[in-house]
This record gives sequence, C-alpha cells and structure tokens, in this order.
Amino acid sequence: MGRDRADSIQRRSASSSPLARRHPARPRTRRAGRQMASGGWTLMGIKEILDFVKIEHMLFSLPFVLIGFVLADNEFGSEQMDIVWILIAAVGARGLALSLNRIIDRDIDAENPRTAARHLPSGTMSVKTAWILAGGFLSMLLLAAWSLNVVALQMAWLPVLAFVIYPYTKRISWICHFWVGLCLALAPAGAWVAIAADTHGWAAITGMLDGHTEFLWYPEVFFISFGVALWIAAFDINYALMDQDADRKQGVRSFPASYGHGATMNLSVALTIGWLACFLLTGMHDFTGRRFFRYTLWVPSAVVMALINIFVMTKGARDATESDKAMGRFQKTLFRASMLTGWVLLASLMFVESYIDGLED
Repeated sequence: MGRDRADSIQRRSASSSPLARRHPARPRTRRAGRQMASGGWTLMGIKEILDFVKIEHMLFSLPFVLIGFVLADNEFGSEQMDIVWILIAAVGARGLALSLNRIIDRDIDAENPRTAARHLPSGTMSVKTAWILAGGFLSMLLLAAWSLNVVALQMAWLPVLAFVIYPYTKRISWICHFWVGLCLALAPAGAWVAIAADTHGWAAITGMLDGHTEFLWYPEVFFISFGVALWIAAFDINYALMDQDADRKQGVRSFPASYGHGATMNLSVALTIGWLACFLLTGMHDFTGRRFFRYTLWVPSAVVMALINIFVMTKGARDATESDKAMGRFQKTLFRASMLTGWVLLASLMFVESYIDGLED
C-alpha cells in the first residue's frame, strides 16, 4: 500500500514537472488536427487551402500563360470570355499539380525537417480532404477546357498525366527538375492552343492545314515553352539545395543530392543561358513589317533578367553555404528574381504589341 501511495505521488509529481507542463497539449494538438481534417470544408478556410497549394507559386506560370494568350490573340483573335476560362484552367491546373504532389510525397515530407509541418505530414489535413481538393481543382480544369473548345478538353489529359508522374520522377533520377519544367512549359502552350484551336481545330497542333503542313506554333510558342522548361528547371535545381542532406538520407534523386553544390551552380547557369537563347529566338525571329519593333524591348528585357538570375545563382549560392539563414536569404532572392522574370517579359511584350497596334491604326 505504501508503494502504491509512493507511485501515486510520483505520477502527480511527474505530471506537474516543468517538462510535463511544457508539452501537455501535444496529444490534443494531433487530435485537434484530425478533427479539423475530418471536418474538411467546414473547418478549413480559404487561407489554409491557398497555403496547402502554395498559391503564390502561381506567380511563376501566370505571366507565361498570359504570354501564350497574347501571342495567339494577336494572330487569331479571341472571344471575350476566353481569357477568363484560360485563367480558371491555369488555377485549376496549378491547384491539381500541388495537391497531387503533396498527397504522393506525404511520407517523404514527413521525414524532412523542412517539410514535416506541412498539412498532411502534420495531420492538420486528412488525405481524404486533400483528394477532395484535387478533385475540385481537376473539375475547374476540365470545366474551363470544355468551355474553350473540344481540342482543349481532349488535350486536358496531358497536363494531368504530367502532374501525376512528376512526384515519382524524383525517386528515380534528377531528371525530376526537368520534368517539373515540362509541367510549367505546358502553361504558355496550353493557352496558345486554347485560342488557336478555335480557328484551326486540331490543325493548330498537327499542322495539317488545307493540304499543306505548317506548324503554327513554331517558332514562337515552341521557343517560349522550351525556354520556360529550362527556366523552371534552373530554379527548381537551386530550390532543392535546401533539402540535399535530407534527400540523400531518403534516397531522393535531386541534382544537388547527387552531384553537390558546385555542380548545381554550374548547371543552373548553363540552363539560364539556355532559356535566354530560347526567349531571344522568340523575340527576334520576325523582322517583317511592324513586328521589327518587338526585339527592341523584348530582347533587352530577356538579357537583363538572365543576368540578374545568373548573378543571384552564383554569388547568392556561394554565400548560401555559410549558414541556414544565408540559405534562406538566397532562396527568397532567387524566388523573387525568377518570378519577376516572367512578369518583365510579359510587360515588355504587351507594351510592344500595344505600340505596334497603335502604329497599324
């Protein structure tokens, strides 16, 4: 009996210790997370959904979606609602891609200190809720594609397949960085096809036009999309620097985990030179008539943004090895420089096209 009393006192003492008081709510936090997840839409606000799909990363693809639209609109014309449906499709595609990535990678994220606090690993969202979100974003994409034209709807499987494959590529090879570039490259191409197919149907893709072959998407849309693929790959390779130690432990085949910091910097510079060449070819191929004016702003804009990105990737990447804080600063600067690239190019294109239209009037 004395021993029982001593055990009781010991349990009360342990429960009132500073260590116990410091961590009393952990089980309740997890249970609350599960309850919040089970509530799904009722307890989860718009802010949490936007955070789950990293909506700010939409700033990468959106300017190139608009560039694809502007190029197609200038050549074929468009209806008033086309741009609205294209933007809805872009949001749906982005949300679907991130939802699938979070669902498929949830076990990898749970073992990585940087990503362990994400919604699925931490239990603040259930996998069921994540699938519901993915289904909602897929519905947005399909509805928008259906509203545009039959070709857009029948080609909607392509980005969906690319999104499903991407999370598995990082388990196989560092080609994953180029695969995510491919996913983003579909943004300008998809916007262009959505408009061009209204006029030419499947011929907008196949090039079979009234007895002759002419690929309407070459060279402008081809080089824009190829440039986007290289641009995103360069960013994603540097983004993976944050996780190279965790990736090595988990067997994730990112480029930094496979080849190290120096090789990552060298490849990212080479990729930046590659996307610059693609964007220059896009802006300079047409010297006929009023289009001659395009290169006067597009080309300098592409060159300046490439130089800024190279500067950040070289000096910033070297400084990032000093500490975790330095790595954080490097990633923020790189995000801003990379994101700004698309918007600067979009602004230069729209300004020049407006100027050309004014001259033609």
